[in-house]
Amino acid sequence: MRLDIRPALERGVAVIAIVLGLTSLLWVLPAHSALTVKLEQAELSNEQRQASQKLLEAALKALPPRLVSQLDHEILLRWSPKLAHSVMGRARYDGQILLNQRWLDALVQGDDQTLPAGRQHATLQRELQATLIHELAHFYDRGQFWPADERGLLRSCARQHKSLGPVGLPVECRGQSQRRFTLSDNPRLLELAGWPARIGGRGEVERHNDQYLRTPDAYELSNPREFVAVNLEYFLLDPEYRCRRPGLHDYFSEHFGWAPSVAADCAPGLPYVNGGLDVDKQVLGQLDEGRIYQVHYLLAEPEGALVSRWGHSMLRVVMCAPGRPLGPECLMDLEHHLVLSFRAFVDDLQISSWDGLTGVYPSRLFMLPLSQVVDEYTKVEFRSLQSLPLKLTTEQQISLVRRAAEMHWNYDGTYYFVSNNCAVETLKLLRSGTDRLDIRGMETVTPTGLRALLRHADLLDESVLQDHSEALRQGYYFDSYRERYQLMFDIARERLNLPQQNVEAWLALAPEERSDWFERADYRVAAALLLLEQAAFRRQIILIQHELKDRYVSGRRMDDVALNETGELMSQLLRESGFLSRPAELLKTGYGLPQKQERQQLKQLTDERQQKLHGLAVLVDERALEMISTEHRRAVEANQRNITELGARLRHLHRESGRLVLP
Repeated sequence: MRLDIRPALERGVAVIAIVLGLTSLLWVLPAHSALTVKLEQAELSNEQRQASQKLLEAALKALPPRLVSQLDHEILLRWSPKLAHSVMGRARYDGQILLNQRWLDALVQGDDQTLPAGRQHATLQRELQATLIHELAHFYDRGQFWPADERGLLRSCARQHKSLGPVGLPVECRGQSQRRFTLSDNPRLLELAGWPARIGGRGEVERHNDQYLRTPDAYELSNPREFVAVNLEYFLLDPEYRCRRPGLHDYFSEHFGWAPSVAADCAPGLPYVNGGLDVDKQVLGQLDEGRIYQVHYLLAEPEGALVSRWGHSMLRVVMCAPGRPLGPECLMDLEHHLVLSFRAFVDDLQISSWDGLTGVYPSRLFMLPLSQVVDEYTKVEFRSLQSLPLKLTTEQQISLVRRAAEMHWNYDGTYYFVSNNCAVETLKLLRSGTDRLDIRGMETVTPTGLRALLRHADLLDESVLQDHSEALRQGYYFDSYRERYQLMFDIARERLNLPQQNVEAWLALAPEERSDWFERADYRVAAALLLLEQAAFRRQIILIQHELKDRYVSGRRMDDVALNETGELMSQLLRESGFLSRPAELLKTGYGLPQKQERQQLKQLTDERQQKLHGLAVLVDERALEMISTEHRRAVEANQRNITELGARLRHLHRESGRLVLP
């Protein structure tokens, strides 16, 4: 049967030849050889030969021209009764591809009801076609048909360094070949696939693949060689592959200088789950690549606690409001900005230092509203934020954000304070998202160290911080409320002659001790003390959270049945919130970035989960005072009385002076 040779001719490569039976019909260009697949048909009926020929033709027609031209040897294809029941096919080192004979009659009959369980392709014909592509990909990837001297040199080197191992050709052997990398050894593909180079690993890659969520076929996670073979199936056969795995689609397209002509229309935007869980906003978001103005390195400045003494690394995506042209005005659209933050997912309210060192916590990529992150660090943790624009091209910014969206749906790593913390995770994202050589060479394990490296590579625009007031106005710097609270305290200290020297000492007092000074406060001092009392209340809530973790989530049971029930509500609230950082758990089918039908399902599921979480949060809030110690309960009640008393005093002073009353 003559094949359509026009795409091959247009690219100046050899033509595929199919050899059927003992006589061969070969169409080749005079100057080149071509991939030849010979079907062993000695024991096949006419119907079996015809079905096999149709299958083979479809598989070969789907191949990239470059693969055809470089894989220029004869390969024997035969049906084998000796393969294991679950094995569809196998590539042998002697240049043969075996297909499992148990599927031959079903192929002839067009019986798709016999498709093996767990297979992802729609029909048996398609599954066997994918199997052929898979096995041909192995021949192409492992260089079985490279020149004998070069192949022998590499195998000898591989044996010397304890074989190929789970991640392909040893680093020490790559320089001994003109082909420095096979596909499954290429650093760029490895990082996209989930085996990135370890930070500080001197070229060694991660041994475990943590991008295991939303996979089309779990077999791809076995090792990089199987990953390449599985993904070439989908690259060539699934029109949605470029929508679901855009980074890998771009990689294969660039490698082959070619892409399949049939491609689906992708669902608009990049889907994500908003980790902020604002009940007034939809949880399921859609990020429009065309509205990305800048990407910033967002650094929470260091403070004294173990988990934050080196700062916290994040990325800020500056999104323009819908309809606004890309430009500096987008910096003011704060409600549309997103923060990409790798964090330890802690389902028990408090980080254990030991657990953080030993890797107990999952590491996940949260997508959060900027306003929540600013409040979290500046108001609660008293830490300032620096937002420094990264000097990236528009294409690099889009690639980086697209990569982040893929990891948001696929990645579930392990958090270590030292070796796989926020800085390490952010650096790996910058590496894989931008594919820049200067970033690829960076090595650091601290957020401040990452900033120094980015500065040294001239990738940060630090000029935005030169004018402090302008940096605050334009949102390049978010100052800690500690300075504001200290200013409020200084006002009260000066007017009331307070003995405490700083705001921390004032907030450490019992609420009753602070209230002793309220009657002497004038309008300005009362307003300052009210802001401080509200800050004290937030600090008290954090202490209560720690107590709840220790008493209820740790598993200690109480004699009081009602208290145990409330503790169970708290545990359930924490468990149910897991989908905010691991949205893949919401969907049972599909792979990669969710597409149109999946997004409809996601919208319903996220709305339902949001309402459920909100209901649980309300119940926990209502019963929170039942759960805490008498000491903390009294402190909360006294704190609330202080806020009420100061509010009443401000209203009284307003009536006397005619000032505008504060809400």
